[in-house]
Amino acid sequence: MKVLLINGSPNSNGCTFTALSEAAKTLNENGIDTEFIHVGNKDIRGCMGCNKCGEIKKCVFDDLVNDTAPRFAECDGMIIGSPVYYASANGSLVSFLDRLFYSTSFDKTMKAGAVVVSARRTGCSSAFDVLNKYFTISGMPIASSQYWNEVHGHSPDDVRKDEEGMQTMRVLGRNMAFLIKSIALGKERFGLPEKEKRIFTNFIR
Repeated sequence: MKVLLINGSPNSNGCTFTALSEAAKTLNENGIDTEFIHVGNKDIRGCMGCNKCGEIKKCVFDDLVNDTAPRFAECDGMIIGSPVYYASANGSLVSFLDRLFYSTSFDKTMKAGAVVVSARRTGCSSAFDVLNKYFTISGMPIASSQYWNEVHGHSPDDVRKDEEGMQTMRVLGRNMAFLIKSIALGKERFGLPEKEKRIFTNFIR
């Protein structure tokens, strides 16, 4: 069992990484493998809505998105980590996620998801809300913690001093490990939920 940890910060070892690492350590202690993917320092363009991915089965822009897609297909869960900029996530991360989720056609149902956000002071809740929507549109159950998954500080040392934030990361790791294991048992015993043929509706008449 494996969880991908997406680091959306430009700083590979900064505050976001510190929070993700605490969750990853707890996942590992609970028998879940982890892999980090560093996104925030990459030059990643946004989705053009060209729909070429439906034809070629990958994004037309051949970059980290296409490198990550097979790892996403094989993993059991994903944690997205982002610094908070202007009460929202890093723009490079959002572009990456838009294209990753849109261009991949494999079934994401029952892969566990979670979001971790890092801010010096405020704006976490709105960034947290935006990023969780990638999971809720994909049939991915969200792992929760004892509080919203956020840490505070201007440096990794500050984050490590945020005792409540770091505890929240550890609780998240344990809860996500339990959720992934429980889903695996449920799949084995009951299978995945029945799927209906997708209905698309617009409201323009």
